[in-house]
Amino acid sequence: MDRMRRPFLIASLVLLALCVLVEVGSPILLPQKSPDCSALSGTKPCASIPGLPEDCRPLHAAICDGEDVDPSDVVRTQKENPPTPGLGIPYLALVDALLLLTLALMGASLIIPERVQGRVQGLATLIGAVVALLTGFGLLLAAIALTLTMITLVASVPFGTLAYLAVWGFFNRGGAAGTLGFLMFLKLAAGVCLVLAHQRFLQNKGLVLLYLTSLLANAVVSFLHGLVPIILVSITDAVGAIIVAILGLIWAVLLLVGALVSIVKVLRLKRAAPA
Repeated sequence: MDRMRRPFLIASLVLLALCVLVEVGSPILLPQKSPDCSALSGTKPCASIPGLPEDCRPLHAAICDGEDVDPSDVVRTQKENPPTPGLGIPYLALVDALLLLTLALMGASLIIPERVQGRVQGLATLIGAVVALLTGFGLLLAAIALTLTMITLVASVPFGTLAYLAVWGFFNRGGAAGTLGFLMFLKLAAGVCLVLAHQRFLQNKGLVLLYLTSLLANAVVSFLHGLVPIILVSITDAVGAIIVAILGLIWAVLLLVGALVSIVKVLRLKRAAPA
């Protein structure tokens, strides 16, 4: 029972690596194509338009509420600004990359000699934590800026609302839900493989909490996607990205502190060792 089952550990690492790849590549895996609202062009703002796609009706209603709004200008704005991919799923990579790094370093201890393990593990964790801090801080600022921009536009009736609907009023919620479900399956499978590799992984509170944080972040983004009407999902998706970025930053700080403590201990032991 005390023997490490390496195939399960490798499987867990592969599954987590696949999670990170899917998250980073989600803007490509989930291409967003806005509905064809060209039927609005050349029509009167409040004219009834048979056959108008359901996703275009909020945009049509906003045009109707506006004064001196040319539907053709709105459609042109929509075509010039294709829908941007969501932030929530790509931001999950910030937390999951830290989880993958932590687990990979634990797995490396099976290969690296014990006398070298402390130095390598502390240094690698330090580098990973610093990179995560810098990346996470930049991503957090970007998500906050985008969220404020979208909220400001939505509140600026009617022209700001029209601009928001034309650019961010469409979200691939179905594709995002499928991707998040797939990611949750991969993470749960990785957790099962980790337990099968060795039950002592459950005794590592830091690893368990980081794993639970990954599941929580996945669930939060999924919940926020389904919380509001589809025209507002872009906003809640950005809010989810902010939450995930904050979680990633918290863990980056904790790992940074742990790495510094580990490095200091190694240096003290090296000094105390007889020449």
